[in-house]
Amino acid sequence: MPSPPATLRRAVRSMGLLDRVRVGLLALGLVFVATGLLPPATARDSVERIAPLLLFLLSVIVLAELTKEAGVFDAIAQRMASAGRGNYAALFLLCVGFAAVTTVFLNLDTTAVLLTPVMLALAARARIAALPLAMTTVWLANTASLLLPVSNLTNLLAADRVALETPAFAARMWLPQVAVLAVTMLLLWAFFWRRGMRGADTYDPPDVAPVRDRVLFSATGAACLLFIGAILAGVHTGLQLGLAATAAAVVAVAAFAVRDRSALRGELVPWRLMVFVTGLFLVVPTLERYGLDEVMRSLVGGDDGAAGAVRAGFAGAGLSNVLNNLPAYVAGESAVPEANRDQLLSLLIGTNVGPVITPWGSLATLLWFEWCRRWDVRVPMRKFVLTGTVLAVLGCAAAIAALPATR
Repeated sequence: MPSPPATLRRAVRSMGLLDRVRVGLLALGLVFVATGLLPPATARDSVERIAPLLLFLLSVIVLAELTKEAGVFDAIAQRMASAGRGNYAALFLLCVGFAAVTTVFLNLDTTAVLLTPVMLALAARARIAALPLAMTTVWLANTASLLLPVSNLTNLLAADRVALETPAFAARMWLPQVAVLAVTMLLLWAFFWRRGMRGADTYDPPDVAPVRDRVLFSATGAACLLFIGAILAGVHTGLQLGLAATAAAVVAVAAFAVRDRSALRGELVPWRLMVFVTGLFLVVPTLERYGLDEVMRSLVGGDDGAAGAVRAGFAGAGLSNVLNNLPAYVAGESAVPEANRDQLLSLLIGTNVGPVITPWGSLATLLWFEWCRRWDVRVPMRKFVLTGTVLAVLGCAAAIAALPATR
């Protein structure tokens, strides 16, 4: 029988790079707590803050996975592919519009969770390359999240700081949003959708497949509508989102418990994401205790003019790809003077548009990678990082440049 250390070494070797990063981050956070670098009381407060987020992650992944099993995503994908009538340009516009609208009104994490399976099912049904559709989802989940406070949790924090209600917030951010969407569409077509990348001139719209179990189809579809309805009704805090997602997941689980218990397996639990988020909220508070706030102040500066806006935006984008966009925004917000509205909104642009370079840049990107793993879609990391860098630089620059025109 292999010894425990040998078994552990084999388990580590079998992990992919992202799994090693996730486990390593949690281990580092626990080391910080054990050595006193992060006081236990601070660690406990941090974990309590993310408990609603972990509830949301667990519930929404279970909901989406069971919805996929019931064939709901396949049905939506078939209709999108049929509407494109075999024309890639038409399909491209449909996918971009669907992803952008979902992100604007339902927030970027909902796009990552609910729309990614639709796009991947569309690729399978239409027998086309999955990567262009997958990249459309993850890029627009981030870059289409500027317009409304509900589009991104960082927006809610910024809207509260600058005292902007939804109409006023949208009035400031609509032109930056249009600018970055234009950049995103151009780069999506150039890097992933043009003829040389997708590998075909046209595609064959799929035949409509019959629904395997109409009870499961209806129950899980209704559960998704319940979740979306809760968001539209004003459910936006971490606890409220967690409870709404849990209620929807319970409906889906109950339906499968009656109709198909074989689908209720341990793989439904998104342990990788939960490990990463827990580790993140142990490591980042430690970094804040030992100089992160001072680093952000030196990067951001105090200028509310064009130079200060550029510094804040790209500092936020850079730190988002090192840590995550939420702690990057929080650290940057504390460094921006109270009166510097444009500088704060530029920081927001950086932390929303910028986190497209690393897999951990935003929670939406993490959720997207989880779905790609579950659908066995290979994401070339070199291309992901390089194309994401181009989008982050050009997208942030275009949005920041457009911001003064909406004063």
